[in-house]
Amino acid sequence: MPVQYSLDVHKAQAAQLREVLCRLSSFSAVEREYADYCFEGDDVVVAYYPKKGRLLVQGKGADDFVGGLLKIAVPEEKPAKGAKPAAGELDTRPHFGIDESGKGDYFGPLVIAGVYSDENTAAKLHAAGCRDSKQVGDDNRIHAIAQQIKKIPGVAWEIVCIGPQRYNELYADFKNLNRLLAWGHTRVMASLHEKVPACPRALSDQFANPRVLQQALRQRNIPLLLEQRTRGESDIAVAAASILARDRFVQWMREAAAAAQCELPLGCAPHVEKAARAFIERHGVQRLADVAKLHFKVTARVMK
Repeated sequence: MPVQYSLDVHKAQAAQLREVLCRLSSFSAVEREYADYCFEGDDVVVAYYPKKGRLLVQGKGADDFVGGLLKIAVPEEKPAKGAKPAAGELDTRPHFGIDESGKGDYFGPLVIAGVYSDENTAAKLHAAGCRDSKQVGDDNRIHAIAQQIKKIPGVAWEIVCIGPQRYNELYADFKNLNRLLAWGHTRVMASLHEKVPACPRALSDQFANPRVLQQALRQRNIPLLLEQRTRGESDIAVAAASILARDRFVQWMREAAAAAQCELPLGCAPHVEKAARAFIERHGVQRLADVAKLHFKVTARVMK
């Protein structure tokens, strides 16, 4: 008797899955009545019916498709609907988690990190203390957790640190922070995909315009099912990425402040303006681009 799954899938998720299947040479698009799309692969047929929001997976290869590309748990007796883990539960399905640090800070780099997690590593990341870096607070503790993450067998990770000079060049080209962020996130996902090509999914925080990141990923032709979620750090892989990004950001800031012999505070509040003026007095306005993101309004105020 052929294996068959009928899964509840949101329209946005179905659209992302369609993009992934279009890029996979092992699947071919075919027509099927009432289906928004239908793809045939080796021993499996995948069709999405938008009226009921159902994804139908049929054939001898259905178990492998659901357990591999979608990584939905398959019970011994009958298929599950593939619901996401409940709040507080670890998502042990293979996926990349992406997060950044420094986006809202006038001084310092933009750091984007990614971590691969699966059923063998999720619990180990949790045991290492991985959670949203903002909840950890202590930078020394964050550094200790970051070191543990990098030593866990089976965990793949990637960090892209965009220093202020490069950041200012990229912002001048993109003229939009969302597009710059998407460029960095996609670069991290591309590197992780090379390390773990079988990973089917990626999860990041919700972008202000979700399409920007989706388009950037599509342009790189990376076959990942992308999910964007508010408070993404509740996911263990995203939490681990936030730890790595924060740790790299803090290390950069400490080294830059020591080299400049100036205070480089976080954020962009009035005390940051005071520090920017002190930096200019010591090193000159030309050097400000070495340590600051110039498109912030702080720059215009300190230049007056």
